[in-house]
Amino acid sequence: MRPEGSVQPQPTPIDHPRTVDVLDVPLALVDYANTLAWMDAVIDESSLGYVCVCNVHTVMASGEDPELRAALLASSFNVPDGQPLVWAINALGHSLAGRVYGPELMARACAHAASRGHRFYLYGGRNQGALVQLALNLRQRYPGVKIVGGYSPPHRPLSEEEQEAVAEEINRSRADVVWVGIGVPKQEKWMAQMRPQLDIPLLVGVGAAFDFHAGLVPQAPNWIQEAGLEWAYRLAHEPRRLWRRYVRYNPRFLTAFARQLAEHRRLGKR
Repeated sequence: MRPEGSVQPQPTPIDHPRTVDVLDVPLALVDYANTLAWMDAVIDESSLGYVCVCNVHTVMASGEDPELRAALLASSFNVPDGQPLVWAINALGHSLAGRVYGPELMARACAHAASRGHRFYLYGGRNQGALVQLALNLRQRYPGVKIVGGYSPPHRPLSEEEQEAVAEEINRSRADVVWVGIGVPKQEKWMAQMRPQLDIPLLVGVGAAFDFHAGLVPQAPNWIQEAGLEWAYRLAHEPRRLWRRYVRYNPRFLTAFARQLAEHRRLGKR
């Protein structure tokens, strides 16, 4: 927590990207270059914000979880991480070239940060050992990247005292970006809850990116990602952890978006 009497940094207005609603979740019409440029602007202007990386699971879970939905609506913007969301956006009349995939966004930001001097804090990971491996891998792959701290939280809610200690540690790090990898919906809720306590310009929730970059879980080949079948690849590698998510949400998404698309076309014909 900030010392008593300290002044909360005031955000500087930064233009946000246009969005389109997919099942009532606003998704930004951005690519990697747009997103990185926006991040640069927020850091340069000492503004404050957070970004959610959304896939089908995030969108569908938000319909059942009011706290998750509130976090998505309060974010600076939400990027379409899943290829099916890009297809949905384009079906609604837009021309988005591709998704902003969380692990790739983190990788590009690390390469970019080496020249810009941005400072990163890592919050998440399966355990502290996995977080150390992640930091080591990022430093090896992106020479010059500045990792100024990290914390792998326990797999339970933090106490108020623990939250205060974490906020103090992150603020002391003077990071420019906190990368958050604790999974949906915890990372979105954490960013919304902690945003007022942190002086750091940006929080970015990237989910499985921590596991991928730490080398704990293999990433799907590009052709599988582009075909929108990354979920099947991940399911094959982590069936016990992921099967309920995909069995539950994927069919519901197809049905719900079919209704949205039919209504969109009906209104368009008026």
